[in-house]
Amino acid sequence: MTSTAATRTREYLEEADRWSAHNYKPLPVVLERGEGVWVWDVEGRKYLDMLAAYSALNQGHRHPAILDAAREQMEKITLTSRAFQNDQMGPFLRELCEASGFEKALPMNTGAEAVETAIKMVRKWGYEVKGVPSNEAEIIVCHGNFSGRTTTIVSFSSEDQYKEGFGPFTPGFREVPYGDVEAFRAAVNDRTVGFLVEPIQGEGGVVVPPEGYLKTTSEICREHGVAFMADEIQTGLGRTGRLFCCDWEGVRPDVLIVGKALGGGVYPVSAAIADSEFMDVFRPGDHGSTFGGNPLGAAVGRASLKVIIEEKLSEKSAELGAWFMDELRAVDSPHVDHVRGKGLMIGVVIKESSGPARPFCEALMDRGILAKETHHQVIRFAPPLTIQRSTLQDALGEIAPVLKGEGVKLQS
Repeated sequence: MTSTAATRTREYLEEADRWSAHNYKPLPVVLERGEGVWVWDVEGRKYLDMLAAYSALNQGHRHPAILDAAREQMEKITLTSRAFQNDQMGPFLRELCEASGFEKALPMNTGAEAVETAIKMVRKWGYEVKGVPSNEAEIIVCHGNFSGRTTTIVSFSSEDQYKEGFGPFTPGFREVPYGDVEAFRAAVNDRTVGFLVEPIQGEGGVVVPPEGYLKTTSEICREHGVAFMADEIQTGLGRTGRLFCCDWEGVRPDVLIVGKALGGGVYPVSAAIADSEFMDVFRPGDHGSTFGGNPLGAAVGRASLKVIIEEKLSEKSAELGAWFMDELRAVDSPHVDHVRGKGLMIGVVIKESSGPARPFCEALMDRGILAKETHHQVIRFAPPLTIQRSTLQDALGEIAPVLKGEGVKLQS
């Protein structure tokens, strides 16, 4: 990088640092353009995107069909609020329900909003349908969970940093170890209305539960009249090699929560999806969103879902993910503890004796590969599902040396 180029990058970084709250620690790269699986920084340097905006870009950057749908809708009408109907929301919700196999969906914008929607819905269902005494409902969550950053959601986080300084917290949640069926069984009581679980914990470090965990816990939920709530915001819409990660075990949740890739990397779109038994507890005035179900978001959501299904991105993720994990496991590295994941949601766990994963991600960036550490010790590889095997094969030529420690500023 020339001194002029370095100056330009530094100016952007300094400007963001000056005017932004310091609530993120991004890699020091400034991106200005994206196409498919590739992005370019302000100096024109090309990188392979191996994060896909935390699975919000399953269809890749600027997918033509999604952009076309957005442009076409922007020429018509973009926002009506829920005070009026629009001609895109109904078709969007129908197509989403047909794809997922549920009766109704409630559209929102961000994943956290969809989780909040699910929590409110299941609590009210617990009072009105199950008969739990008022204000005594409990939802069971798992250690290592991540469902967003709202006050209620961080209330049930097990990560101290997410909670420090933000109390008092919302009651009504009980935490159990992730992947432990018997701990879950023991936690269920007559006040339990829901079990909120990620089929794979993304921010928790790409943690995959033992085989059969989802199926068994869903059966326990059914036995005790507890709503099984699957947070598929990261794992859903093809990321793990099935349309929804719960499909791996044949589990049909009572409440399905989706977001991220539903907006195709173009516009924030999310939804809580359930059958009428749960959804009908909402009456006019109970819950809402000015932008939820807006015609632009609905049009983008329709196109995003169509791309995933018609381009068979779930199937591509299953095939490429299995191959790519085998290739990563074959790298002879003194720093890698193990590799885990499903589909193209993969975590490479760095040994604690080698220091945190961040320096490895910085070394990958220097080689034109953008990945990001999660939960301190894990490098997450989750590229757009449109990626080709040949591209991943080329990437391995850069990834393998880094995993072996080349160019990594190891902490002593």
